[in-house]
Order: sequence, then structure tokens, then C-alpha cells
Amino acid sequence: MSSTDEVAASAPAPVAGAWLHGVVRDADPAALAAIAGMDGAPVRAVSASGLVAVVSTAPLDEYGEQPLRRNLEDLAWLERAARAHHCVVEALARRGPVVPARLATVHTDDTRVAGSLAACRAELEATLNRLTGRDEWGVKGYLVPGVAPASTEPVAAGGVGAAYLRRRRAQLTAREEGQQAASAAAEAVHVALCELAVAGRRHAPQDRRLSGASTPMVLNGAYLVDLVAQPRFTDLVGALGSRHPEIRLELTGPWPAYSFVAERPEPALTVREPW
Repeated sequence: MSSTDEVAASAPAPVAGAWLHGVVRDADPAALAAIAGMDGAPVRAVSASGLVAVVSTAPLDEYGEQPLRRNLEDLAWLERAARAHHCVVEALARRGPVVPARLATVHTDDTRVAGSLAACRAELEATLNRLTGRDEWGVKGYLVPGVAPASTEPVAAGGVGAAYLRRRRAQLTAREEGQQAASAAAEAVHVALCELAVAGRRHAPQDRRLSGASTPMVLNGAYLVDLVAQPRFTDLVGALGSRHPEIRLELTGPWPAYSFVAERPEPALTVREPW
């Protein structure tokens, strides 16, 4: 065995990695000192290739690959981790453009983080340029029951059973028409918002258990909006809600631009986000 192999074999295994929150152009150390990371301690900066990665110390007995895979199945743990990660990204976004990292992007050490910045430098710089002066806004649309006109048929001959079948058929037809009208309204709203936004995306509708709404979600849109256009964007959402009573619109934001980050540093520990 060579001396290099002997040193590598005798080197202690790392006990803590680096949970990546996001990438920025620069970071004020005093500002970072006020932001709590995954372990409750302040986040820190890893600088390389003219960029800054903001990371948390991540003990590998909890955030290593195998522990993470187990923890991602624990909804309570996942909720806490996602909230802590988002709080850091949100704090960074208040100070300027940030490229958010995937949830559970953990590198074994800061050297790997720096290597990731170097490897993705061009993509990260392009993304930061695209996000400068812009925020993400979310617009969700929920079906409003009973807006589509229900068909009314006079009771004809055939008795009570035939009348019940006619009423039931009319109810099903009205429900189907209502869903079709809501879907068409959602598409019209999305198209109108995209005309004002820099970019727009439609995500899959959330299940009612996740959305907490009593009616189905028919629009789950994300929109990248220039800061100067945001008052007009929020006004447009209100106007579209009045124009399309078939759906109830819900505006959220501004958010860090999670939906408009195409390129992100690859994790050293390959743990994918759970959704």
C-alpha cells in the first residue's frame, strides 16, 4: 500500500457535512450570523469561483445519505427540515437574488461545495442574472360548486323512479359542466398571468389533504414577476377572479424563485427531494 493510501485509510470519517441552502453572489458575514441553520447554529458561507454557497453544518448521523432516506419518510421530521431550509432561503432572498438548492442537498464537506460551485458556475451566474429584480408569486384556483347552470327538466311520465334517474343525470351533467368550466377558466387565468409575468409554470394540483381546501384545485401556478410589475400583477389576479366566478383564486407570495431554477449544484450525497 502506498503512503497516500495509508493516509487515506487512516483518516477519520467525517462526522458533519454541509447542507446547501442556496447560492448568492455575495454574503455579509454579519447577516449570515443572524440566520439559524439546520442545527440551530448560524449558517456560513463557502466561497469559490466568484460565487457564495450558504450552508449549514449537518451532522452525518442525521443528515448522511442513509439517515436522510429514513428521515424523509418521517413527515414530522420532513416538515421541520423543510421549514428550516425555507427560512434560510427566504432570509437570503430578502437581501438579493438566490438560487435555492434542492431540499436535502448535503455535501460531505466544504471542498465538495466549492467544487460544485466551480462545476456549475456558468449556469448559476445565468440563473442569478435572470432572477435579479424578480420574485415568484403563486396563484391557486379552486372549483366553485354550483356556478355552472344546472339543467332543469319538468317531471314527465314514468313515475317516481324515472324522475329520480332524470334528476340524477341532470346533477351529474351539471357537475361535469362545472368541472369543464373551471378547467377552462384556470387555463384562461394562467394565460393572462403569463402575459404580464416574465415566466409562468403550472404545477400539478395539490390533493385536498395537502391544500386544506374543501373543493378540488384546478390551478396551481407559479409566476416570475418583475418588482416594478408586481402591483399590476396582484391587481390582475383580483380582476381575473371577478371575471371567472367558476374558480376561487388565491394569491401567495412573494417567494424565492423555487419554480424557476433550472440548474442547481448536484449533491455529493444523492438524496432527491420527496415531491
